Amino acid sequence: MQYFPSWVPFAPEQASTLAGEVDALYLYLVTITLFFSVLITGLIIFFALKYRRRTPNEVPRPVAGSITLETLWTVIPLLIAMTIFAWGASLYFKMYRVPTQAMDIFVVGKQWMWKFQHGGGQREINELHVPVGSRVKLTMTTEDVIHSFYVPAFRIKADVVPGRYTTTWFEATKPGRYYLFCAEYCGTNHSGMGGYVVVMERNDYQAWLGGGATDSPASQGQKLFSDLNCATCHRNDTQDRGPMLAGLFGKTVQLDNGQTVIADETYIRESIVNPRAKTVAGFQQIMPTYQGQVSEEQLLALISYIRSLGTTNDSGAGGGAATGRDGGQQTTTGINPDAQRSNPTGPTTPGGTRAPVSTAPDSTGEQPDGANQPRSGRQQQQRSRGRQ
Repeated sequence: MQYFPSWVPFAPEQASTLAGEVDALYLYLVTITLFFSVLITGLIIFFALKYRRRTPNEVPRPVAGSITLETLWTVIPLLIAMTIFAWGASLYFKMYRVPTQAMDIFVVGKQWMWKFQHGGGQREINELHVPVGSRVKLTMTTEDVIHSFYVPAFRIKADVVPGRYTTTWFEATKPGRYYLFCAEYCGTNHSGMGGYVVVMERNDYQAWLGGGATDSPASQGQKLFSDLNCATCHRNDTQDRGPMLAGLFGKTVQLDNGQTVIADETYIRESIVNPRAKTVAGFQQIMPTYQGQVSEEQLLALISYIRSLGTTNDSGAGGGAATGRDGGQQTTTGINPDAQRSNPTGPTTPGGTRAPVSTAPDSTGEQPDGANQPRSGRQQQQRSRGRQ
C-alpha cells in the first residue's frame, strides 16, 4: 500500500514487501508528532492570552490541581507509547528474522565497493541482480572498516562490521533498478560507494543466471579446503584430530570451558581465523590460525562448503538439496525451499556414507588390504600354536 503520495520529496519508492509497513509506522509517528505539536502550541498561545496579567497589581488565584487531569495526561501518553512499542517491535522482528526459505547471497564490503556472490557462483561488483517476488537473504561482512548496506526503496539498512557476519533480507515486489549505497562514513571516497539492485522478472533472471554460470561457493570452498590441507585433521565422515564437519552447521557445540555455542557463520569464521578463541571439548589446540591467509570471500566459500555438508536438521548426513516433487514450491534456482534451507548454494552429493570395503580380488589377482588383515590374524594364531 502506498502511504505517501508520489509528490512528497522525501518519500522514496516502495519496492519491497516491508516498505509499506515501514512507511505506515513512520506516518503514524509523524501524525502523532504533528498532532501534539499543534495541540501544545495552541494551548500555550491560548493560555498566554486568556490568563495574561491585566493590571500590574493583579495576583492569580492558587490552583489546587486535578487528579483527573493528571491521570489523563499520564495514561493517554502511556497508551500511545505502548502502541508505538508494540507496532515497532512487531515490525523489527519481521525485518530481522530472516525467512528460512530464501535465496542466499554473500556480500563483502570494501573501500569503496560492494562485492556480491550468488549461490550458483555468479559474482558482481556494485550491482546485484535478483528475481521479483523471491525472498533474498544477504550474509554480509567487510574486509576493512565499518560499512552500512542501505537500499531506500526496500527500506532495509544493516551495518557491515569487520570480523563478524550480519544478515538482512528483502523481497522485491516489482521489477526495476534501485539505488544502494553505504550509509556509514568509511573514508575519503565514501560518497562513491554505491550501486544498484536490479530486480528482474523470473524468466529474465533465469536467463541472466545461465549466462554467467561458474563454480558455486560450496565448490570453491571444497577446493580451498583441499588446498589448505584441512582434511588432514577434519574429515567429513569420521572423527579425527579435529571435529567432524558433516552435520556441524547449526549444531550446539560443547566447549572445553563448559559453555556451549551454536555452529553458525560467525562461529565457523572465528574458528578459522582465531581457533584458540573457542576450543571444542575433547580436542587439543593444535589448529593453526589462518588470519591474513584467506580473504573474506574465501572464508564465505569455506563456510558455504561446511554448510553444504549438512546441518543437524537434515534427514541425511550430507544435507544435499533436492528438487521439488509432487508440485512442491521451488525457488528460482530450481531447488526445493526445504532443501535450500540447509544447502543454499545448490545440490551437493550427500556425504556421511562410506563406500563398502570390497573383499574381491582386483585385476592383478591380489586381495585388498582390508581382506588381507583377517588372513594375517589366522596365520599368526597358527604360528603361535606351532611354537607351543
